[in-house]
Amino acid sequence: MSELTLFLIRIAYLAILWIFVLSAVSVIRSDMFGARAPESGKERKPRKQPKIRSPKSQPTHVVVVEGTNTGARAELADAPLLIGRGSDAAIRLDDDYASTRHARIAASGDQWFVEDLGSTNGTYVGAVRLTQPTTLTVGSRIRIGKTILELRK
Repeated sequence: MSELTLFLIRIAYLAILWIFVLSAVSVIRSDMFGARAPESGKERKPRKQPKIRSPKSQPTHVVVVEGTNTGARAELADAPLLIGRGSDAAIRLDDDYASTRHARIAASGDQWFVEDLGSTNGTYVGAVRLTQPTTLTVGSRIRIGKTILELRK
């Protein structure tokens, strides 16, 4: 092989190595500090969810029943609720398998839904992994990593 070919192979190898290192740093940064906020001109304002008065058959709060944050609680009156490792989460999880912004619980009419926010390890209701927003009822168990949350009234 000529010296020029060997030199070009070395440069290509270094470029690929640097791309890998920079992508790993990007993933670590987003996991530690959260996702980037949208640019000011393109900011999407969240829709306000209507406050729902809960009849007796409707859940009123979410409680962590298993995991490192057992006992943590959030009122559904404050919906939509963000669940994850981020500081802006209504229920902050100290779980290595949870994403910064892992899942969201919101209301639509008189029903409650849980939605996975593109997490790496997924969100489960019972044993089913969520692929779309899923209806919740009193007693529904949501699993995020090693943490289990339950809707209660």
